[in-house]
Amino acid sequence: MKTKLTKIAPLENLSLVDKVELRLKEYFKENNLKIGDSIPKELEFAEALGVSRTVIREALLRLRTIGVIQSKKRSGMVLTQPDIIQNFEKAIEYNLLGEEALTDIFELRLILEMGMADLLFARKTKEDFEELDKIVAKQEKDNIHTSFFSLEHEITFHGKLYQMSNNTTLQRFQDLLLPVFNYVHDNMPKGAKDYKYSKGIFVTHRDLLNILKNGNAETFREAMRNHLEPHFERILDMVKS
Repeated sequence: MKTKLTKIAPLENLSLVDKVELRLKEYFKENNLKIGDSIPKELEFAEALGVSRTVIREALLRLRTIGVIQSKKRSGMVLTQPDIIQNFEKAIEYNLLGEEALTDIFELRLILEMGMADLLFARKTKEDFEELDKIVAKQEKDNIHTSFFSLEHEITFHGKLYQMSNNTTLQRFQDLLLPVFNYVHDNMPKGAKDYKYSKGIFVTHRDLLNILKNGNAETFREAMRNHLEPHFERILDMVKS
């Protein structure tokens, strides 16, 4: 798809690459460009905007870095689908997540693990149950008479749930959660092991597994909410304060 540059206005300030980047994004939206569509060459953008090719090149490099555009042989530059998870991964690799970001991502984890119930029940298999049985049996052997699992066991059990969803984005997102698991575990408040659950009982990983086998999505959501209750309460208390 070849488009004209008549709708894109020139810039007054030739040195602001961020303004060029903004104009390029506006151009993509105004022309309703889709993934796979070709975009004009650097020289064409430079002439339409009244800036140097160096400025255009730097703005396009920003878009290329986050996966919005890609250069292809014979096609020139085309719009591509950004890999959102990969961009998260890069930030985590450089340890660029502060406490506020870690807390936000952990809140997202709580919501996802309750929300994925329907996917789990639609896609669960006998093999999944066999693997979960092994995971839970090992946890029970290592953590007898406790509702406080080790970090390793938490990651193993909940990681398997993400895998069961058979959703690639969810599975990759679970890998992103590893630093969040560490953050939450390292910042567990005093008395966490003696937490008093609102319903008087703690829903264990074994309970969750049994519901997956014999229950329904709604029951599982409620049970997962109980399982994660200390975390929800802690976060909501932080919001109140």
